[in-house]
Amino acid sequence: MGEEKEIRVSGLEFAYPGEEPGMPGHIVLRGLDLQIPRGQFVAVLGHNGSGKSTLAKHFNAILLPTSGDVVVCGINTKDDDRLFDIRQQVGMVFQNPDNQIVATIVEEDVAFALENLGVEPSEIRRRVDEALKEVDMYQYREHAPHQLSGGQKQRVAIAGILAMRPDFIVLDEPTAMLDPRGRSEVLRTIRELNRDYNTTVVLITHYMDEAVQAERVVVVDGGKILRDGTPREIFTEVELLKSVGLDVPQVTELVYELRQAGIDLPQDILTEEECYQALKGLLTAATVKS
Repeated sequence: MGEEKEIRVSGLEFAYPGEEPGMPGHIVLRGLDLQIPRGQFVAVLGHNGSGKSTLAKHFNAILLPTSGDVVVCGINTKDDDRLFDIRQQVGMVFQNPDNQIVATIVEEDVAFALENLGVEPSEIRRRVDEALKEVDMYQYREHAPHQLSGGQKQRVAIAGILAMRPDFIVLDEPTAMLDPRGRSEVLRTIRELNRDYNTTVVLITHYMDEAVQAERVVVVDGGKILRDGTPREIFTEVELLKSVGLDVPQVTELVYELRQAGIDLPQDILTEEECYQALKGLLTAATVKS
């Protein structure tokens, strides 16, 4: 195995085939460069059709570049002989948890991939229990998945990936089909995995409040990387984000409107608490002056 614990994307171009032989394909990614080191929590933003999900599918060789390279922990995804190694390094969680659950009992579902790999039964037991505890679903290990809420099912799907012990987890809009409570549960799980286990998380999302919680935000537009920086850096560019069909967090929107109205607030406010403290400071200063 390669020693470089990172995903490195170089000059990535991808086009879906044309409808008929000889017809030009639909170009989705256009010369993308990106590096994701071990241990980061990266959110990838983009409107529908921007290429963000297509990019995600390159990280574990579901899709292969039309040109350019994707290298995972030193292994080029074009190397057919190393496909198994790549998918052990990078686990994928998709939008609909029902499409990923294959067994009728939670713990059997988490064990499924390990059994197919021929892992020793005692090791399977240990990994399944650990993975379910990591996503706070251990108490449901003997339940039927169809009895669980959407958020709980998605956490079981994440546990199934965790049991494989990947260095990277890529989540492609994992909360898109969930209610607010389910979204909150899944996002808390993702944050804890990154913080407590140093699991690299790549979160594809269109929810700005989720992206705010990442340490790095990559904005994709028209198959290219438009911006790459911290949430604080990215979300100060309100007009740019809106110009490519993206929203900004509600607090950032409020601060933007207040600044437009001439109120002297810092433009890099991200949280309600920061906004409250800034407004409180202004009111206190105004009271003192008067």
